[in-house]
Amino acid sequence: MLSKKHIADSVDYLKAHGFEAPEVGIVLGTGLGQLVDHIENQLVAHYNNIPSFPLATVEFHSGKLIYGDLGGKKVVVMQGRFHLYEGYDFIDITYPIRVMHGLGIKNLLVSNAAGAVNLTMKKGDMMLLDDHINLQGGSPLAFKHVSEFGERFVDMSAPYDATLNKKLLAIAQSQNITLHTGVYASVVGPQLETRAEYRMLKIMGADAVGMSTVPEIIVANHLGLPVAAVSVLTDECDPDNLKPVNIPEIIAVAGQAEPKMVSLFSELIAQL
Repeated sequence: MLSKKHIADSVDYLKAHGFEAPEVGIVLGTGLGQLVDHIENQLVAHYNNIPSFPLATVEFHSGKLIYGDLGGKKVVVMQGRFHLYEGYDFIDITYPIRVMHGLGIKNLLVSNAAGAVNLTMKKGDMMLLDDHINLQGGSPLAFKHVSEFGERFVDMSAPYDATLNKKLLAIAQSQNITLHTGVYASVVGPQLETRAEYRMLKIMGADAVGMSTVPEIIVANHLGLPVAAVSVLTDECDPDNLKPVNIPEIIAVAGQAEPKMVSLFSELIAQL
């Protein structure tokens, strides 16, 4: 059960290990670990050492919080997130967001690897999330004592911060980076979608699909935390020409596109 004491224990541990007053929190998605190479004066806390923290289980998620300097700001970066498909619940998945908020972050930046449902978007492109569709069958706010942590009925008319999104689009234009804007659908996974499911997602209005992010966005809104999210599109989900999934290729495409995302996030942080 989520408690304020759990969060306080995690925050106190991190502060005791030098994680002082970060301004920006960052969540790194699958294959998007290069950003940490750009962080100076790093301090590292492995999840299994942080009191009350869940443990990462997916082999390409490394499971640590990294603190340091990026774009002239103190940042805390979540390298290795938690997913429903690993057996975690929504409280576990979003626990690190509450801890980063407890440390004092003022903005949250989220990244993920996603499949392009909108076929005008191509493999290797990036998409700025303007809205989302929650197909994960639950909510990180659906527990009895949620009102102890904030308003139970959270408005989601504009879940992604307009000011952050405007800045990211301007930075992308100035750096000649293709940054689409669209709707992200979040599913449970871990299986990839069928042809019929891709057709359904397109009819529903999704531009991209993935297995993360939405719970984190909901909790950021619950905390009143401005948030922006970027998907790296790692495959094209064409139901009429669907090929078997190639996970190593997806990871490789994310890695190739990542320098653009690092550039976007670094410049945005410098402007905050």
